[in-house]
Amino acid sequence: MNAKRYVARATHAASRRLGTETMVMCGRSSTLFSLNPVASVIWQAADGATTLDEIVERSICPEFDADPAQALHDAEELVEALAAQGILVLSETPAAGAN
Repeated sequence: MNAKRYVARATHAASRRLGTETMVMCGRSSTLFSLNPVASVIWQAADGATTLDEIVERSICPEFDADPAQALHDAEELVEALAAQGILVLSETPAAGAN
């Protein structure tokens, strides 16, 4: 991804945090996803007003002592996969009504 991308949770997805992991249910497909601790941090920060770059810089790198370039690359792959499953929404502009 070259452009800044805003990440938001899909409105038809429900989630519950279980310790350091998150369970996400897609309301459209009834598919259940289990997110690991890193993916859970991204999920929690996906407010539609924050770019993926900011999430990685502010949350992933400090919490997991991750290399910024590698963390961003991995996060890009993750959000693309979750967007393809319909539980995340990616945009080049902030989501309407985002904080």
